[in-house]
Parts: sequence; structure tokens; C-alpha cells
Amino acid sequence: MPIRHVVLFTFHEGTTPAQVDEVARRLRELPDLVPQIRSYEVGPDCTGASALAGGGEGANLDFAVTATFDSLDDFQAYVDHPAHQAVVQEAVAPIRSGRAAVQFEL
Repeated sequence: MPIRHVVLFTFHEGTTPAQVDEVARRLRELPDLVPQIRSYEVGPDCTGASALAGGGEGANLDFAVTATFDSLDDFQAYVDHPAHQAVVQEAVAPIRSGRAAVQFEL
């Protein structure tokens, strides 16, 4: 059964556009490095209503990742893959203030 992975981030106040661009760039490299990924989309909120953009109370989250895998085992292989772990530790974790995720069957 295919699995959809959805993760949403908020970033610390003071995070720069260059840092967000770096997260997006690094994440967009993963489909070429992790063979278990079937589809992969990433990007920052584009409405200007995110917390990072000063959206205030009830603001949108700052960044989203959606991915599709053929199975839970393939999803776990992605999570554990050294390339994914490097992006998380080097680019995402230093600026992330919050995270929400869900995986569901398609």
C-alpha cells in the first residue's frame, strides 16, 4: 500500500530567506539520492501569511514537505538514509522551531 508522508515546519524568528532556500535546495536533492522516493515536493509558504512572514496569531506554517513511498518500509528507509539525516541535521534542525508530521495510506 503506498504511503504519503506530510511534514510541516515552523522556523525560528530571524531565519533568513537564504536559510529557507538552502533547506529547499538540499531537500530537493533527495529524490536523486534516495531510491525509495516515488514523488517529492517541498517549499515554503507562498502566501505571506506564515509565522516567519509575520502572519501573527493563526498564521500558516512556514514550510512543507510531501512525499510518496511504495510502503512503510520504503518510508523508513528514507527516514534513516544518510542523505536525509544530513539535511535534517545540517539545514533543518538549526532553524526549526516546530514540526508536525503524518503518514497515511493512499
